[in-house]
Amino acid sequence: MTAIAISAIAGSFTEEAARRYLKDAKQAADFVYVGTAQGAFKIVAEGRSELGIVPIRNSNAGFVIENLRASADYTYKIVHIFSMPIRQNLLVLPGVTKSEIKQITSQLPALAQSQEYLRREWRGTPVKEYIDTALAARDLAEGKLPRSTAVVASASAAELYHLHILKANIQTDKTNTTDFMVFTRHSKAQ
Repeated sequence: MTAIAISAIAGSFTEEAARRYLKDAKQAADFVYVGTAQGAFKIVAEGRSELGIVPIRNSNAGFVIENLRASADYTYKIVHIFSMPIRQNLLVLPGVTKSEIKQITSQLPALAQSQEYLRREWRGTPVKEYIDTALAARDLAEGKLPRSTAVVASASAAELYHLHILKANIQTDKTNTTDFMVFTRHSKAQ
């Protein structure tokens, strides 16, 4: 079976994009969660995964610079580029109320996409950058972040990590989209 290298972990928007791509392409693939764009490009280049997927641009937050930088280190063939709606959500541990939240954390692009809501509803609450949206959700669920933390992440992360959606669709731009690139190893015969 084909494998697709996902530049994030389970529960990420990139995983959702991979599922959408495979459904639209009428393909099946095993998911290989590598956690970074660098990792996705590397294992595709090494032939350990036939496909890779990375986010490259958000309609609100702009280009995902670290992913574009990672792509520059490798030779690859673009298979498909597509846009997908991104719906940010504020997640908390089950039973945690708004009044208990002392900090909000997520990946910088997710925070940027939700900045109007965060400024309006959470004025004065510290906002902390985290390496990944889904990782923040997983770390909250596993007790690696304080119970008083809320994270901005996907609804699928909430479901996967058994978190509660305190507020759904908090992105500033209600038509918020991210462009994803599916790529494969470049061969000289192509």
